[in-house]
Amino acid sequence: METFERARLDSYFARIAAQFVPGEQAASFLITHLLAERPAFVRAVAAMTRLTAVLPKPKSVHLAAKREVELTVPVDSLTREMFTDRDAALDYFESRAAGDTVCLLDVGGYFAPSLAEIDSRFTGSLAGVIEDTENGHRRYEDLEKLPCPVVSVARSPLKDPEDFLVGQSVVFSTEAVMRDRGDILHGRPALVIGFGKLGSSIARLLHAKGVQVTVFDIDPVRRAQALSQGFTVARDREAALTGAGLVLCATGAVSLRSEDFSHLRNGAYVATVTSSEDELDLAGLPDVYTRTQVGDHVTRYQTTGHYFYLANGGNAVNFIHGASVGPFIFLVHAEILAAIRMLTRGDLAPGIHEVPAPDREAIAATWLSYFNR
Repeated sequence: METFERARLDSYFARIAAQFVPGEQAASFLITHLLAERPAFVRAVAAMTRLTAVLPKPKSVHLAAKREVELTVPVDSLTREMFTDRDAALDYFESRAAGDTVCLLDVGGYFAPSLAEIDSRFTGSLAGVIEDTENGHRRYEDLEKLPCPVVSVARSPLKDPEDFLVGQSVVFSTEAVMRDRGDILHGRPALVIGFGKLGSSIARLLHAKGVQVTVFDIDPVRRAQALSQGFTVARDREAALTGAGLVLCATGAVSLRSEDFSHLRNGAYVATVTSSEDELDLAGLPDVYTRTQVGDHVTRYQTTGHYFYLANGGNAVNFIHGASVGPFIFLVHAEILAAIRMLTRGDLAPGIHEVPAPDREAIAATWLSYFNR
């Protein structure tokens, strides 16, 4: 990032922070994709809260960004297990923020399994959670009872540009991975599993490239939407897999179970938009499959009479090339900062909440003044 770009970004976040000054400066834990531009957002969170620790998503850590953040904030290793073991989760929070009021900034529902335990046993108090993603939104929504407010930006209109551009980056990276092996998109029917914001973006972009696209979704409303947009809609997952030369998984849940892989046609490519543990049941694949690295980012799974290719180890394929969506990501980051003020007011009931429309409009206006030049 050029010096003037860094200065503009810091100025933008300073303006947002001034617009949404929290009533109380709570402690915070920040889970994030620690990409090249992310230190500016980390600094903004640290300006609005007592940032206790940054926990980078393991498959998306830019080393220079990590080194920069470590100069001012503790950076801890993140795993799913550290918050599924409730006693371990509680010990971690006590070690970092005992007695504090805490905001949890999440990407993917990591804190959800231990949320009730933290709320009931933590020596401090839990102001609430801010969740960035659709699969994380669902994890909190699926809890039997939310003990605290959860402000979700996953379904915000300010996230629509990001979702569209993530779809573009997924298609770009998938095609780049295939071309590295001498393969191309054209001539390979594609199956997109999941027709939400990301899946629909991917399907449209593939179609624009002249690829034959079939959609599969368990939601009949989304199937109807896909059909209305001119896509073939699969009634049967097994048959759809058999005919696809490229499978793109975009559900945020398990798209392919262990028994589904045997239905892939020989030489099919599989790519995902989230982490492998979210989308693919690779652990359930029979041991008869041998795994061979056949490219920088491609693994061949092979057994007698059957083989397929997996991009980026089953993790988000677009992270191969940085997953950048340009300055549009700063719209979402600003909304997360606005959500911090909502939580620290202390007047939200337990449950899922959204940032009010007037706040989103103010964020968009500020963003346009900095980046629509």
